[in-house]
Amino acid sequence: MELRELQDEVDQWIKKYGVKYFGELTNMAILTEEVGELARIMARRYGEQSEKESDKGADLGDEMADVLWVLVCLANQTGIDLEEAVRRNFEKKTARDSSRHLDNDKLK
Repeated sequence: MELRELQDEVDQWIKKYGVKYFGELTNMAILTEEVGELARIMARRYGEQSEKESDKGADLGDEMADVLWVLVCLANQTGIDLEEAVRRNFEKKTARDSSRHLDNDKLK
């Protein structure tokens, strides 16, 4: 699925089932909450903390999709074309970092 397609599908779902978008600040708070849930699972599954019983069955992909969903909502609400934003971001990173990581001895 292309990002534009994803943005359109989320918009259609919101209009059909969600009635309307939550406000931008509410969605920003929800995004923070969803990132926190993802971080908790990552930290316990791949970090030093032991995983809680309640998190052991958590679907990491679903948690990532929750983050993406709210991010797409915010993009839709603020008029951001994510495909274009990602394209520009790649260009920025390439111009800035084209040799930085290749020359980093810590990564070798």
